[in-house]
Amino acid sequence: MARIIDLSKTIEYDKTSPSFMRIKIKNFPHAKSLKLVRFFLRLPKHLIPSKFVGWADDKIKNMGVHSTTHIDAPWHYGPTVEGQPAKTIDEVPLEWLYGDGVVIDMSHKKDFESITVQDLKTALKKTETQLQPGNIVLIRTDRDQLTGKDFFLRGTGMSRAATKWLIDQGIKVMGIDQWGWDLPLKYLVEQARQTQNKELFWEAHLVGIDHEYLHIEQLTNLAALPPHGFKVAVFPLKIKGGSAAPARVVAIFDE
Repeated sequence: MARIIDLSKTIEYDKTSPSFMRIKIKNFPHAKSLKLVRFFLRLPKHLIPSKFVGWADDKIKNMGVHSTTHIDAPWHYGPTVEGQPAKTIDEVPLEWLYGDGVVIDMSHKKDFESITVQDLKTALKKTETQLQPGNIVLIRTDRDQLTGKDFFLRGTGMSRAATKWLIDQGIKVMGIDQWGWDLPLKYLVEQARQTQNKELFWEAHLVGIDHEYLHIEQLTNLAALPPHGFKVAVFPLKIKGGSAAPARVVAIFDE
């Protein structure tokens, strides 16, 4: 029997989140839908099944594809990659999205401190983990414990070199348990103004223009996982032409 650990955020309204990230959910109670059912079916009350109290229903509003746990498609980074049209989320092969999982613990990294290639190598050596092509690599920062604006404003982030190094090891899919794959955006804005360096923005994201890969953002619960010895499933909504899609990400243990 398999044991499954959920690595995804709950889709819910959070008033402490930045306004552009607030997801609105409208819940329709049973009684309201009962009236609608009677109206659309043109049925008198005596022909409605005696136990039928109406269907509960819900509507999700104001949810961008990047607003919760999601996976970015190559199309998100740019229109082409490796000289070919970049894949949208509905074009990503499902085989890429299921594989042996590896957790690399970067929870010791300070806010605004980049994750380097040496950081990855040191952590892998410590846990005696060998990367294999097709592994799904999850970067643990423990920033999933942050709430409200702190979740958006704080965190570490993958460097360009570290992202490229994972790709060179045959890793197609990787993810992180903080708001974004790169260093926090507001911090990068401040650094760009101070240094007048326009190349600071999204350096890890932009690796995807030259090398095909996907990353998952806003994972949760990575602290519950061992360094290896489990499967990861990352199945996004099949959105036509999507740059990304919300995904239910889970770790699966055979027991």
